[in-house]
Amino acid sequence: MGQIKAKTHGLVAITGASSGIGAAIAKAVASLNFPVALLARRIKRLERLAEEIRAGGGRAYPLPIDLASPSAVATVPERLKELGYPLRILINNAGFGWYGFGEAMPWNKAREMIAVNLSAVTQLTLAILPEMKAGSQGHIINIGSIAGSIPSQGVALYSATKSFLDSFSTALHRELRGTNVNMSVVRAGAVATPFYKNVADQPESRKIPVDWLAIQPEIVAQRVIRLIKRPRRVVYVPGWLRIIPWIELSFGWLIDKIGPALLRIRSPRA
Repeated sequence: MGQIKAKTHGLVAITGASSGIGAAIAKAVASLNFPVALLARRIKRLERLAEEIRAGGGRAYPLPIDLASPSAVATVPERLKELGYPLRILINNAGFGWYGFGEAMPWNKAREMIAVNLSAVTQLTLAILPEMKAGSQGHIINIGSIAGSIPSQGVALYSATKSFLDSFSTALHRELRGTNVNMSVVRAGAVATPFYKNVADQPESRKIPVDWLAIQPEIVAQRVIRLIKRPRRVVYVPGWLRIIPWIELSFGWLIDKIGPALLRIRSPRA
């Protein structure tokens, strides 16, 4: 706990904080006396979450932001400074999915996914790193997906954005060796959040057929807390998912054969 206490006066900024994993992380982090900046588009949900955190004695600051807009993302570092705390932890959690044949994905939705899942993470991370390095303290945690390790039919672009996140996080982790700034990526499996309903509600999208495997977002949040206490390059949630890259390496040929058949089964909308 010594490492946590050393950071109690530093700010934790969380994207995609209005629900699901982001909201669970915000509540868990705030309970450790971190002030939290809540970033997402849905201001009413952010305000409700901030009120809940404050009612429990925590400090929370809702910052509405459209992460699909590079010009809006560019304002985030200055808006965080205005809160009056040094930024200690950035948790890039925001993202969304889409399920179906790649050619059926509307380009405007594909472009938005690239902007939120990939570009916003890159823009925020590169903007924040100089401040963290100058202060000789900081931690950036990217909430990825096991889909980045096992590219699957139906989530081609989503898998690609998460594969990028894996590579980006690993490369920066290696660049930051010898500094007091940490870079981590969480490779999460299915999590019981509005993510799956949102996927099914996207234009031309289908229901992802793995939601029955989902764990609770609080499990991911607790794993993030452990990661803050003891930084590592990569963690899997749940832990057994660490076998997935080996499955792809050893049995990718089998997935090539059965995957397309699974995608052709038309899933009902949620």
